[in-house]
Amino acid sequence: MANIWVYSEVNEGRPRSIALELLSKARDLGTVDAVALGPGAREAAAELGAHGASRVLVNEDPAFAEYLAEPATDCLAALAGKGAPDLILFGFTSDSREVAGRLAARLGVGLISNAMDVVAADGSFRVTVPYFGGAKVATYRSNTSPAIVLVRPKSFEASEIGGQAEVVEIDAAIGEGSRRARIVERREEAAEQVKLEDARVVVSGGRGLGGPENFHLVEELAAALGGAAGASRAIVDAGWVPYAMQVGQTGKTVRPGVYIAAGISGAMQHTVGMKSAKVIVAINKDAEAPILKMADLGVVGDALKILPRLTDAVKARKGQ
Repeated sequence: MANIWVYSEVNEGRPRSIALELLSKARDLGTVDAVALGPGAREAAAELGAHGASRVLVNEDPAFAEYLAEPATDCLAALAGKGAPDLILFGFTSDSREVAGRLAARLGVGLISNAMDVVAADGSFRVTVPYFGGAKVATYRSNTSPAIVLVRPKSFEASEIGGQAEVVEIDAAIGEGSRRARIVERREEAAEQVKLEDARVVVSGGRGLGGPENFHLVEELAAALGGAAGASRAIVDAGWVPYAMQVGQTGKTVRPGVYIAAGISGAMQHTVGMKSAKVIVAINKDAEAPILKMADLGVVGDALKILPRLTDAVKARKGQ
């Protein structure tokens, strides 16, 4: 069987959700080792094992959190020289992109980025990558070993199998020249009640809301449903809401149980980030809007009138 590594980002002793998604896919491709580096790596091992890792390769050297990508690259390159993995999966996040690119250059192998699926085929791996805003899909074949693939968040659904991983301490292997660019300050944004990428219900707004003064209607419905508020690229670019709320190819990919699009036309740039939602509800004045053609339930009407009524109805059902 193929030997698969999953680079597992850790935050305060918990693996990031993308790591659990990748493990859920990787266990169908071969035997899986998770690589967790930095403070809290050992604490994260139980959850990584429950999602499919047979072993968790850990090192809690603070350098992995204090410095940018080079220490992690050093560690993985040294490890790959000994362990010879067939495939290394990274999440398509800012930190993992830094490490994956450096590692590919260090090992002299190719890298496939922005993937949405990976399958084993003919002794190698075939990787599907969307382009033209998700309208087209290309299939790549890895011709080098290890194959290195960056996968978009929410491409797979995280699921537990109840396994228990062996925890293996590994050498940090950090070169002195890699302790250069370091993080001198961290600032945390105000915490969201429900993270957009993890929400079971997402309500997103677009230009059809008319102006930034009306976006509160989206936020109020999202709050009533216990979900999160999102936005189209158009209103993010217009400065109505921060980039952290953007759903789409250049924003966040979401996979909720219910996605409500209010005043969003349905450009491919947006739909590639939410088309995996289990149920899509669209509200738009234009009966010909592309979003209505992909929706499970389409409502032709003014979102400014419909959203507050929906919020009132949800609150009434909840007895608020």
